[in-house]
Amino acid sequence: MTFHQPPPRPDQPSQGAGPFGLGTPVGPGRPAANRRRWLKYGSVALVSLLMGVGIGTSSGSAETGKATAAGTKDASRPTATVTETAEAEPAPTVTETETVTAKPKKTEEPGPATTFSGEGEYLVGGDIKPGTYKSAGSDGSFGCYWERAKDASGEVGSNIANNILDGPGRVTLNKGEYFKTNRCQEWKRVD
Repeated sequence: MTFHQPPPRPDQPSQGAGPFGLGTPVGPGRPAANRRRWLKYGSVALVSLLMGVGIGTSSGSAETGKATAAGTKDASRPTATVTETAEAEPAPTVTETETVTAKPKKTEEPGPATTFSGEGEYLVGGDIKPGTYKSAGSDGSFGCYWERAKDASGEVGSNIANNILDGPGRVTLNKGEYFKTNRCQEWKRVD
């Protein structure tokens, strides 16, 4: 739309261009006419401006309007992109089973004794463990007799050592010897 400005009248001086290219006349008796002219042309310009803005916004995006105004054709239209997220499959459950066999506790095999009665004949290393033993002495009768021997023959030549205890006593026994004891209290290993 094009606006035409009426030529200024020679009898009216102008202060310059006002809005929409209209001069503002100066002088007595003219303000009412100028006001009407301003309302007439200003309202037309305002309506035209609003219509242009409305048409510009309804024709597409600002980028499309710029491209059309620049003289280029933009054939692209806005597109909607839909992104779908697929649900992940649950991870398989893995159960590991390990069979553990309990090791049996080590039990001491019934080996040679470390404590034994004061009556009997014992093989050191077989019936009783080698080491030093002690006894409290006689069981109340005549005296505590003990004997270390090379073998169980009972002959005088097989005797290594012997003694009769009236009170407590100790004896050291070596592996392979025989130990005979009579009328004694219990013997206990001390080392």
